[in-house]
Amino acid sequence: MQQRYVGNSGLRVSSLSLGTMSWARETDEQDASELLRSFVDAGGTLIDTAASYADGQAEALLGSMLGDVVSRSEVVISTKAGISTSDGRRSVDTSRNGMLSGLDASLARLGTDYVDIWFAQAWDANVPLEETLSALEFAVRSGRARYAGVSNFTGWQTAKAAAVAGFPLVASQSEYSLLQRKPESELIPAIEDAGLGLFAWAPLGRGVLSGKYRGHIPADSRASQKRLASYVEPYLGQPASRIVEAVAMAARGLGRSPVDVALSWLLSQHGVATAIVGARSPVQLKEILDAQLTHVPAEIARALEDVSAPE
Repeated sequence: MQQRYVGNSGLRVSSLSLGTMSWARETDEQDASELLRSFVDAGGTLIDTAASYADGQAEALLGSMLGDVVSRSEVVISTKAGISTSDGRRSVDTSRNGMLSGLDASLARLGTDYVDIWFAQAWDANVPLEETLSALEFAVRSGRARYAGVSNFTGWQTAKAAAVAGFPLVASQSEYSLLQRKPESELIPAIEDAGLGLFAWAPLGRGVLSGKYRGHIPADSRASQKRLASYVEPYLGQPASRIVEAVAMAARGLGRSPVDVALSWLLSQHGVATAIVGARSPVQLKEILDAQLTHVPAEIARALEDVSAPE
């Protein structure tokens, strides 16, 4: 698997990252272990998690496998702080106390002295940006994190964070796919100007670009589950279906899978350091790892961009 530098930093990560949002809920320990080992065997290095995933249990599950399923030196671990859930309610706290307490708890669950990259997971209008950045800086200077970044910030928020930080931020996380091209208008120009790399989450349009929702909702899919249906629902309407059909048509013409075409297009876009794939099962990950991830012909790429252009 290709290794890429993150922005202007010396940090190198695999072009695909293994996301763990489903771990300890939809993905059990046995499947998670197989996912991790298969991903690393295929040349993958970056494992992305967060304190908010399954209320910390995703981190704990990953931590239980370090030194057993894979060695700590084989993986680059990215985690996030600043978002928590309680009684189904989502809250944001990127205060210095909230962030650093969250990081200490993450390190304990992961069973490691440091994470390779640590993100502020959301913009917090109630906390001065400088305070949030001071927590990120302290984590880096104290060795708890090797690098730091921001997640789910808009373009101007990212640009401001990079400008006022007293140390170099290296990455920004954002949703980006053929079904969600909003980052192109502001975020990607901002991160390129600041020398950051983009970690693109939901690169398969929350699973919709794989084509599995064409004509029906599979019984084992997220869209069929009451708790997760709202996550997929925005991409199940008519505008998205035109894009899904275009990707499927391109895949047939190239003799490749829709997953391959969607990921290959994304990885060729400016600023993208890695695509975070949230495979929930070994079968899903195998389809992703079987992708060629090679250049999509220019005329096909243009056609996909025309049909997916934001209104």
